Amino acid sequence: MRKSFTLLCLLLFFAGGLYAQSSYQIKGNVIDTAANARLMNSSVSILRAKDSTLYKFTRTAADGSFSLPNLQQGKYILLVTYPKYADYVDFFNLDSGRKEIDFKRINMTLKAKLLADVIIRGANAITIKGDTTEFNAASFKVDANAKVEDLIRQFPGIQVDKDGKITAQGQTVSKVLVDGEEFFGDDPTLVTKNLRADMVDKVQLFDKTSDQAAFTGVDDGEKAKTLNIKLKEDKKQGYFGKLDGGAGTGDFYQAQGMFNYFKGKKKFSAYGTIGNTGQTGLGWEDSNKYGAGSGNMEFTDDGGIMIFGGGGDDFEGWDGRYNGQGIPLARTGGLHFDNKWNEDKETINANYKLGSLSVRGNRNNITQNNLPDRVLNTTSDENFDNRIFRQKADAKYTLKLDSMSSLTVQADGMVKNSDSESDNFATSFNGSTLLNNNSRKLSSSGNEKQFGANLLFTKRFKKKGRTMSVNLSERISQTESNGFLNSLSNFYEENGDIDSVATINQNKVGLIKSNVFNSNLTYTEPITKSVSLVLNYGLNLNNGTSDRRSFNQGVGGAYNVLDSVFSNNFELNQTANQVGANINYNKKKTILSFGTRVTDVKFEQTDLFTNRAYNRNFTNWNPQARFTYKMSSQKSFRLNYQGNNTQPSINQIQPIRENTDPLNQVLGNPDLEPSFTNSFSGGYNSYKVLGNEYINFYGGYSFTIDPIVQNTVTNDKGASTFQSFNLRGENNSNFYGGGYVGKKLKKLDLDIGFNAYINGNTFFNMTNNALNRTRSYSYSGNLSFSQYKPKKYNFRLEAGPQYNTSQSSLQPEINNNGWSANGNASFRVYLPGKVELGSDASYNYRARTQSFNEDFERILINANLTKKFFKQENLSLVLSGNDLLNQNVGFDRRASNNLIIQNSYTTIRRYFLFSVIWDFNKMGGK
Repeated sequence: MRKSFTLLCLLLFFAGGLYAQSSYQIKGNVIDTAANARLMNSSVSILRAKDSTLYKFTRTAADGSFSLPNLQQGKYILLVTYPKYADYVDFFNLDSGRKEIDFKRINMTLKAKLLADVIIRGANAITIKGDTTEFNAASFKVDANAKVEDLIRQFPGIQVDKDGKITAQGQTVSKVLVDGEEFFGDDPTLVTKNLRADMVDKVQLFDKTSDQAAFTGVDDGEKAKTLNIKLKEDKKQGYFGKLDGGAGTGDFYQAQGMFNYFKGKKKFSAYGTIGNTGQTGLGWEDSNKYGAGSGNMEFTDDGGIMIFGGGGDDFEGWDGRYNGQGIPLARTGGLHFDNKWNEDKETINANYKLGSLSVRGNRNNITQNNLPDRVLNTTSDENFDNRIFRQKADAKYTLKLDSMSSLTVQADGMVKNSDSESDNFATSFNGSTLLNNNSRKLSSSGNEKQFGANLLFTKRFKKKGRTMSVNLSERISQTESNGFLNSLSNFYEENGDIDSVATINQNKVGLIKSNVFNSNLTYTEPITKSVSLVLNYGLNLNNGTSDRRSFNQGVGGAYNVLDSVFSNNFELNQTANQVGANINYNKKKTILSFGTRVTDVKFEQTDLFTNRAYNRNFTNWNPQARFTYKMSSQKSFRLNYQGNNTQPSINQIQPIRENTDPLNQVLGNPDLEPSFTNSFSGGYNSYKVLGNEYINFYGGYSFTIDPIVQNTVTNDKGASTFQSFNLRGENNSNFYGGGYVGKKLKKLDLDIGFNAYINGNTFFNMTNNALNRTRSYSYSGNLSFSQYKPKKYNFRLEAGPQYNTSQSSLQPEINNNGWSANGNASFRVYLPGKVELGSDASYNYRARTQSFNEDFERILINANLTKKFFKQENLSLVLSGNDLLNQNVGFDRRASNNLIIQNSYTTIRRYFLFSVIWDFNKMGGK
């Protein structure tokens, strides 16, 4: 790799080394002299004398000995505990005169034999209750004005990256609750970045099961790593919040504010953001909250039909997400309210969120298309300007009818307006011979409305394990679109003369409506104490219309001449009946479940233009099996199998004719049949709290029988048609495997982790009626180091190589094999005078390949300098710099079937920002 990558690693290691710990330590032996026994696994804790918070802890070895090195000088309390024995407490100092203390023999006394003494109990820092790990916030020191993410950074087995993304025991935390309730629902960092740490009593870490599994007690395999923040009772009164505003060079700016009000069980919150620095919300997940569907209809696994709005994939264009391409301007805001009353029998949780996002930029693609007899190369350049505005509201009300039954009603609605414009110019070559070029201008405006309602009734019976639930839901949506397409295509002879010209100038309008009703009845019956039967039945109804029309210009220039070839008006009606049965065995450490779902679907589609009807009846089978063996609450092994039919999409069977890209046309195949995929997966995970050690291994393999693949026919002018078909005798396949090992090195007080991953796939397609097999493999490894010292420093460094291979059977001498490397680093140092210095960096390297003969290397470095004021440090001045080396050039490479694509794009580059941050707090009567 390049010298810059090595230099970056050395600098970050050097920065961490500057703040190495002093070599103070204690040791001793824990013994019961009366029984002449050495007490193995005794808990040895060091508490800070000034506030009795936990500093460090360990367990004694088999001979009763213990050692705690790498301590700081100061005044401490030694607390030794062992079941049924009185706690041992001693005070000690570590200073320049006493760098090592040997407590020698610590004599423990059984409580039953203790005649008279004072027993001092220290709060447990960590408690394991079944599958839940509970952290006592009082045992971990937090600074003035610290947030929840500063608190949980100190918990063993939990990491928080620079963006606020939380990883616990090697898995991403997807939900953060406050007193068991969702807080804005979908953005964990709204809690961790804004809730004050001094309000927290305990933090619980667990795998949250689905609502259905939590109700029935039958594991359905759906789990989400979750943190629950339990607040102190005396902190549930008052308000707190934050205001943050900044302006910088290059007309960059950002501002955000949040207000939270608590009164007992009532919570009210509001937030707002605005900025063009690439931050689209308050948290790391918010960039995915604007999304919209594409212009297509798909069969889902349970036999349902998904109908999306728009005028076709290309015409709909932008999906409303910011993916780092272009310069964004984001404005977001939201309100949240939740409450419990009537002895907690009634609860309500409501949210309102709105946001607008506009993105402008440029994209340039280089595409290599490997054909049986030649290689086509296409370059395209696109300028885009996209805008979207969305409002969304949801509410959930739960009523406990009695001790055995409950009723939950949910409703949500969304209104969205979007506009997109793009100019695209593409040129294709066969070697040095010009084949064609195309210039297109697309513009589209869309309005979408959605409303959904859900009702869930649950009831437990007197017989333990016997339950019943009824779930009813309905969703209504409507999408309108209006836009224009202008296209000019030139096709060339071998001598460079123009062979033919194709032009398009059309107005495209669309109106899509959908009404979907779903119902599900689930019944569980305990057969024995360890065996349960789960039965379910569902009826799904789906009705909708899809009216999309193209108009050419008529007399006077008005767009009033219908182009019937590229227009359609479909009416869709579908009825699906689903039945399922599942056997669940749960005894001691073993959980086993297996069963199947069967869905019978009747689908009717009518073309109202021609009165032609298209009917399709099919049956989907979804067998599944899961096995879990729990060696302990923190160690388990699991195996899973799932099979499912994949029905061909409507666009594959009977595509809606589109001319938004004249050089690429889709043809239908009404003879398509469903494929069937078998998927196997498994894993092992282990977590040791005291040693802060976690291991996670996982892997999977899947293969598809009679896969639906594509035949691409490209003519001598470079224009292509696409048609799907079932490939007999060959299976598409995919495998993956990896592992993560993390541990704290106690002597260095350093968290380390190693991650390795491999995946590969074999996929087939046809190119100009010749079978093509593409095999792709990827191998990667990653090593990470991190350390967190409250009010002193913290750093994290991770880096590793990756090797990718991709080869097409049509052109085996041309491949896209090559090395790459990625690294990320961050640190923060707390200097005298309430000054903090922080920085983060990322490194990306792509080696040249046969397809692309240039190396790519990029280092992105951001930095910030913070000065805090007042005793509570609640006012901050921040100077930050983004992309200090000005190397943030948008770049991406990928391979798919016989296509190899390199993409470059506009993105945010160097700027400097000056910000003022004010935290205010009046909680608990303060």
